[in-house]
Amino acid sequence: MAKASYKELMNNITTFIFDVDGVLTDGTIMVTTAGEMYRNMNIKDGYALKSAILAGYNICIISGGSNEGVRKRLEGLGITDIYLGAHQKILPFETYCKKKNINPNEVLYMGDDIPDLPVMELAGIAACPQDAAPEVKDLSEYISPIKGGKGCGRDVIEQVMRVQGKWMTQFEAKYD
Repeated sequence: MAKASYKELMNNITTFIFDVDGVLTDGTIMVTTAGEMYRNMNIKDGYALKSAILAGYNICIISGGSNEGVRKRLEGLGITDIYLGAHQKILPFETYCKKKNINPNEVLYMGDDIPDLPVMELAGIAACPQDAAPEVKDLSEYISPIKGGKGCGRDVIEQVMRVQGKWMTQFEAKYD
């Protein structure tokens, strides 16, 4: 039996789960002399995350990082399920799926490095940015042509929403 294409698998997605560093950020951290750490996040990823929420998708963040600025940014987009400081990502993944009654086959998980592999093996679609670790690329059904922090989150959300006929539907009434 032939393996389903990623486009076919995207029909089943109800939930997006993202790592942060290297996916929603470019993986670089700027450290001030006071020890504060800054990350850059792409505004297009933010738009897509908010669009997905408005279209009824579940959005969850599972990150090994613990930057509270990241939490504030994501909460500002309407994301309520944020697991920071999660170095072992399977427990937050399983907790979230159980809490929301989500079948793991309905989840698209986007990660970029070795700590993401165990969760990627459980998700319906494993996805990664173009500059992910080779092991992550090998496991991924979808490799975005876009690097981490440069809009790969937008890319994968838009791909799913287009396949399901939900991309830009919030504008249809406005232009009819």
